[in-house]
Amino acid sequence: MIITLSLSISIAQTGTNQNNAAVENSDFDFWLGNWNLEWTAKEGEKGYGQNFITKILDGAVVQENFKTSDDSPFKGISLSVFNKKKKEWQQTWVDNKGGYLDFKGGRQDDKMILQREFVNGGQVKILQRMVFFDIEENSLMWNWEKSADEGETWETLWQIQYTRNNSE
Repeated sequence: MIITLSLSISIAQTGTNQNNAAVENSDFDFWLGNWNLEWTAKEGEKGYGQNFITKILDGAVVQENFKTSDDSPFKGISLSVFNKKKKEWQQTWVDNKGGYLDFKGGRQDDKMILQREFVNGGQVKILQRMVFFDIEENSLMWNWEKSADEGETWETLWQIQYTRNNSE
């Protein structure tokens, strides 16, 4: 019994140390803060929203809180963590429409790219990705893209302009 308890404590402490190592990775620090969002829908109308990004769990996890500003708001949260063993970022997204998405990726030159794949109803493998680019201190661009040809070509489905909200 004592050996089991001792082993459990040792494993728990080792896990904590490994999680703290992820804190050293600051690839997502550009995203931290309060953001005002603006985009143009396919129909041409403007869309607006807010995004609040913070670090939680001793700084090892980046938490996103997203919402739109229209009459029937779309809301979602994501949790992102750097997986030290795989040397990649992993993100899980959930929303008030029942959506669940999982991504992995990281920095590629001056962009942050997180990607996932799934098979659609027509049994076609689709790649989806988020691309953070044109990253400045108080602004950045974010694209939601898809590819049906293994990433040979990408179609932008949604582009959001982020502007830092310094008033809060």
